[in-house]
Amino acid sequence: MSNPTSTEYEKYYVPEQSKMAVMATIGLILSIFGAASVMNDKTFGDGITSGSWTILIVGLFWFMAVLFAWFRQAIRENIAGMNSAQLKKSYVLGMFWFIFSEVMFFFAFFGALFYVRTLVGPWLAGEGEGGRMNGLLWEGFEYNWPMALTPQEAVGGAASQPIANNGSFTSAETTMAFSDAAAWYKWLPLWNTIILLSSSFTCHLAHMGILDGNKKKFNLWLGITVALGFIFICVQFYEYYEAYAHFGLTLNSGIYGSTFFMLTGFHGFHVFMGMTMLAIQLMRSLKGHFTADDHFGFEASSWYWHFVDVVWVFLFLFVYIL
Repeated sequence: MSNPTSTEYEKYYVPEQSKMAVMATIGLILSIFGAASVMNDKTFGDGITSGSWTILIVGLFWFMAVLFAWFRQAIRENIAGMNSAQLKKSYVLGMFWFIFSEVMFFFAFFGALFYVRTLVGPWLAGEGEGGRMNGLLWEGFEYNWPMALTPQEAVGGAASQPIANNGSFTSAETTMAFSDAAAWYKWLPLWNTIILLSSSFTCHLAHMGILDGNKKKFNLWLGITVALGFIFICVQFYEYYEAYAHFGLTLNSGIYGSTFFMLTGFHGFHVFMGMTMLAIQLMRSLKGHFTADDHFGFEASSWYWHFVDVVWVFLFLFVYIL
């Protein structure tokens, strides 16, 4: 006779039909379109207001509002005891595929960085079979990374550029690489690395606390993790200010500026997302939501946080060091 408590015959709770997925997609599309428009205006804008910032802000708030309502409903269902063991396995798989999609997202950007540094840069300088013609088109351009001189500047500016005259680009006076740092203790990426890796350790301590049923330990280390995430974002804002105001490093600084801000900017946004997720779990814990056996909301957030930390390690190596 089969065990009646076996999940094999357990009732599977199916939520009612919802428009949340469609609404979230609309908010995400608006956010992506707005972000792309903002970057386009920053690079090629001629002072005309396009409303890109408005679209971006509306899209982000829309998306966040839908997620808030959606997750609140899921939390209420869990508290009401509707979530079976099978449904919880579905949540685990869903988080797995979400993180995998994020891995592919960053893989594309790291792939673009590799393509530019390893292939395109040398070709523009005339190296290889495909670079013979480019050596004639961009005469005087010598490739090095980070680029101290863009191909456009090497030929005398946008007006003298033979092809692809799609805007004016100016190289940065100083890069954010370790080789250009005034002193190691003034190099902001190093401190941000220490902060983020420390936050991964404190997140692990929080996890150990909830597994032991020690809510006080859990709340303490989770609160420290959220604080470290906030500090990381503040330091990165200051780094961007330093880049724009003192180093001349902007989105218009050729391919180095574009790849630098795209990679670090998207990572910073993911840190903000992870910090927000952990902050919500802290608030839930203070309301008594979690137990040693039921804390998937925190577990999923911690997986995401560790993923963000791993991405930063690769960013630190390939964007700032190598």
